[in-house]
Amino acid sequence: MTDITGQIALVTGANRGLGAEFVRQLLERGVEKVYAAVRRPDSLQAGDERIVPLELDVTDEESIVRAAEDAGDVTLLINNAGIDRNQSLVTGDLGLARAEFDTNFWGPVLMTRAFAPIIERNGGGGVISMHSALSWYAIGSYSVSKAALWSATNSARVELAPQGIHVVGVHVGWVDTDMAAGAAGPKETADEVVGQALDAFESGRGEAVVGDVALRVKGALSGPVEALYPQMRA
Repeated sequence: MTDITGQIALVTGANRGLGAEFVRQLLERGVEKVYAAVRRPDSLQAGDERIVPLELDVTDEESIVRAAEDAGDVTLLINNAGIDRNQSLVTGDLGLARAEFDTNFWGPVLMTRAFAPIIERNGGGGVISMHSALSWYAIGSYSVSKAALWSATNSARVELAPQGIHVVGVHVGWVDTDMAAGAAGPKETADEVVGQALDAFESGRGEAVVGDVALRVKGALSGPVEALYPQMRA
């Protein structure tokens, strides 16, 4: 069990959507400070002295190094920043697919590498990474990048546990944010997703699987692949 009260958090992609909701709920749960990490700090409307704007581009290793130098008191890292370019791996634009991997996979991996020693030095804490139900259901480059992050999170969970760092992966279907504005749904609310993610961290669970879509997809993994992908039956 880990209490969020008094933690010092860093949230990537903090200026909108799930990132902004993470900031809001962390403040509600009594964090001492939250670094709101964004590419353009002037895009933030802080409104609380505990919010510290932090310039960060998760696709730029030098930017990550600078952020680690500026935020050396972090105890809870939340890897939230992500993009959706969803390209076919057979015929799509590989430049866009690589951009997804740089943000959705390498970004969290590099952030975890940079901040794990800091969190350990500060007495332990945690890492929360946003995955997707599409980590388990492949429909293009976006889901592949999230599947890679899922595997990396599982590996980091085992590796970092002896250092007192608890790692949580969050899986969810569509969320009612700008990124999923064009999706038909059903959609989970941002407050429910973030609430369950933070509950999982505080209760010591390794995963938060939010909503019926994510639960159904995870349950289907134990069956034949044709059941998960009905189009293969033809």
